[in-house]
Amino acid sequence: MPCMFLSYEQALEYLYSNLAVFHRVGASAYKKDLTNTLALCAAVGNPQRAFKSIHVAGTNGKGSTSHMLASILQSAGYTTGLYTSPHLKDFGERIRINGAEISHAFVVDFVNRIRPVVEEVQPSFFETTVAMAFDYFAQRSIDVAVIEVGLGGRLDSTNIITPELSVITNISWDHKDLLGDTLEKIAYEKAGIIKPGVPVVVSERQADVAHVFERQARLCDSSILFASDLYRMEKDGMGFGIFKDNDRVLSVDSFPLQGGYQRRNVPGVIAAVDALRRQGFMITDEALVRGFREVTTLTGLKGRWQVLGQRPFTVCDTGHNEDGVREVISHIASLSFRKLHMVWGCVADKDITAILALLPKDANYYFCQANLPRALDAYALAAQAGALGLRGVVVPDVNEALQRAQAVASEEDMIFIGGSTFVVAELENL
Repeated sequence: MPCMFLSYEQALEYLYSNLAVFHRVGASAYKKDLTNTLALCAAVGNPQRAFKSIHVAGTNGKGSTSHMLASILQSAGYTTGLYTSPHLKDFGERIRINGAEISHAFVVDFVNRIRPVVEEVQPSFFETTVAMAFDYFAQRSIDVAVIEVGLGGRLDSTNIITPELSVITNISWDHKDLLGDTLEKIAYEKAGIIKPGVPVVVSERQADVAHVFERQARLCDSSILFASDLYRMEKDGMGFGIFKDNDRVLSVDSFPLQGGYQRRNVPGVIAAVDALRRQGFMITDEALVRGFREVTTLTGLKGRWQVLGQRPFTVCDTGHNEDGVREVISHIASLSFRKLHMVWGCVADKDITAILALLPKDANYYFCQANLPRALDAYALAAQAGALGLRGVVVPDVNEALQRAQAVASEEDMIFIGGSTFVVAELENL
């Protein structure tokens, strides 16, 4: 009989050392099958059946949307679980209840309990953490959980749940090698979270793919609503207003997620709350406003247009695919500053040509790389960027690259750190 793990560090080391981890090695860790997750959950009593859930998929915005929904439900008085991935600083960020990270003791206990099944089934890291989250939520008798899809939807490990509501944010290019080489194919994978009789909210009507979701909803006899058909968000100082037709129906005086791309996510959250209210969830407008206003403090959300300093204005963002980067660059272009400094790193298993083509040529670049096998070598990145007219220096360590930018930048400049979730994750002052 194998020895028992006694510490949180030992349990995590076992998971990282023995299971394929997508954010470290990429596609080889992706399991296109639900069998392993079902086996793991069966071994701990099928906890996914013990709580209500909301399932959130999409290319961009699913993390922000999941955190906003969790914050709103928490503000409404529900004991709320939240499962997201990847984490930025600590594994516990993936699994929260009312904003508090999973207890270290539970992680140790779960790994000890599930280890025989893990060694028999050989699941991925993600499959195992999904089972851990579901077991934690069930044992803590939560009211509802917001579950973010890891990758795709149809074959994602989280797709063993039958939720109260499915939410799909938007569709754009990402993981083409795994999800398909057309937007329709990618949308088909995301639409796989739509379940028979379960209503679905799609945050944004996109002409190229709307029919994919409508067809799947018809097949499942599920009601479908495109939030952008009903609501629009308009910035209002540090807050926003929500309009239905031309009438303001909600005002939020302060909103910490200042990225311009949230205009695509917030209407979906409002429509999701409408759907939950129709199912009997008691969510007042006061809880709705508080959920938006306090989303970062209630859920621990990091890395979405997160301001790290004011003079120079310093921001990081985890946007990393073509559509996400386009939104980030658009938001940067709307700001006033003297000179832009970009601390930038990418992963190696994506074609980044289209992304690099979006970046401003008049910025100073500091090319870096995250400390993991998937990271694109900073010198190789600089060479690709240079071929597109982007100029800068190579400083492989993320924090040293930021320090180099800070040493050069004036108080009137702007520093942006991004290109990869894992670059942002390595920032020391996040």
